[in-house]
Amino acid sequence: MSAFESELQVVADRVVAQAQPGEEVEAFVTRGGDTDVRIYQGAVEHFVSAQSEGVGIRVISGGRTGFAYAGTLDESAIAEVLAEARDNVQFGEPDEYAALAEPDGVAITEQSLWNDELADYPTDDKIDLAKQLEKLASGRDPRVRVDDSNYADAHGESAVASTTGIRMSGRENGCYVSVSTLADDGEGDDAETQTGFGFSVGRSPHEFDLDKAAREASERATRLLGATKPASKRTTVVLDPMVTAQFLGVISSTLNGEAVVKGRSLFAERLGDEVAAPFVTFIDDPTNPKAYSATDVDGEGLAARRNVLIQDGVLKQFVHNSYSARRAGTVSTGNATRGGFAGTPGVGCLAMSLVPGTRSQAELISDVDDGLLVQSVQGLHSGVNPISGDFSTGAAGLLIANGEVGAPVREFTIASTLQRMLLDIVEIGGDLDWLPMRSSGMSLVIRDITLSGT
Repeated sequence: MSAFESELQVVADRVVAQAQPGEEVEAFVTRGGDTDVRIYQGAVEHFVSAQSEGVGIRVISGGRTGFAYAGTLDESAIAEVLAEARDNVQFGEPDEYAALAEPDGVAITEQSLWNDELADYPTDDKIDLAKQLEKLASGRDPRVRVDDSNYADAHGESAVASTTGIRMSGRENGCYVSVSTLADDGEGDDAETQTGFGFSVGRSPHEFDLDKAAREASERATRLLGATKPASKRTTVVLDPMVTAQFLGVISSTLNGEAVVKGRSLFAERLGDEVAAPFVTFIDDPTNPKAYSATDVDGEGLAARRNVLIQDGVLKQFVHNSYSARRAGTVSTGNATRGGFAGTPGVGCLAMSLVPGTRSQAELISDVDDGLLVQSVQGLHSGVNPISGDFSTGAAGLLIANGEVGAPVREFTIASTLQRMLLDIVEIGGDLDWLPMRSSGMSLVIRDITLSGT
């Protein structure tokens, strides 16, 4: 964001200039929009192009915090928001840790987060991309039909200013396409349907790989045809990149400094412990421009940075915003999150990844004599307890026998604990995949998982 100063910065600066003695004041101002296109059988089934703008203001006085917001940048409305935030201070509970972020001297990592090509991309061409993807996916296999084909993009600019010296503004945009497929086989009582998906992300539509998205959507659906319920056993699993990304999202929640200080993480009081296999390194790196969620500043206006959370299996640190850091007696890691102008900063990983290995998924599978390729999971977050670490989720995939993928299976659960799974990681794939989420994906081999089927 630092390479571009938004005109919104003037609005934020004007709010902060009205601070009264004894007050800390922060203004967070945003403007943005998104486009969503859904195609079904060659026609536009759904189209939304939405715009929004607004301001959120925090006032802290005497350890109490007041917050208010408005979905407009009208000058009179902003004045009312500031007055309301001041009024709301009296309703806040005194908190010794309540304070705004302060500049910490960490330099901004310059990134190209705004693409003019995307900003100027015609709406008709966006629709055509979704139609092309649908055509490609439906033409790969006669058993495959497309449930829907989608194009989505988002853009935004924001500015933040505070009485503690924070002043930052900028803009970013990004886009992706996705397709959901259905594969049909059999007739009458023997008929079955399996689902698949594919996607491609980019800063510009010209970065999309439509062929890859269509191929993966078709293959994911067709290779599950004929799936049966497997026998129960303890086995080695190979997680598909999308499943690994979801798994990393769960791990991210346990490394959240806010959860840790509240005693809601299985890693509380475990800094310095060996918590994963010795070759495993978890990094949260929003300064990597390849990450879909890359950014150069966090939700409080501090520089985003590369944080090594688990290094060579050892827990090194948690992610923090300025508030959770004060409670933990440490400093912010630049991980304040913000859903928009209507909320105050939270904490979270911004772009989580494992340091990848070097081998492909096929090469990883070749070393597994008896195992399971997990292609999809259901109810992952409801089946995981981030405090106890208990892990149990429904899944579908393909059995592995003698180093080769075999029969498809479904309607079973895989279970372990997060603690054991991290220690039982056998190998990390080199097939790094950037997804439209805050975690990247790659194949991941984990031993000694309980498979509950028949």
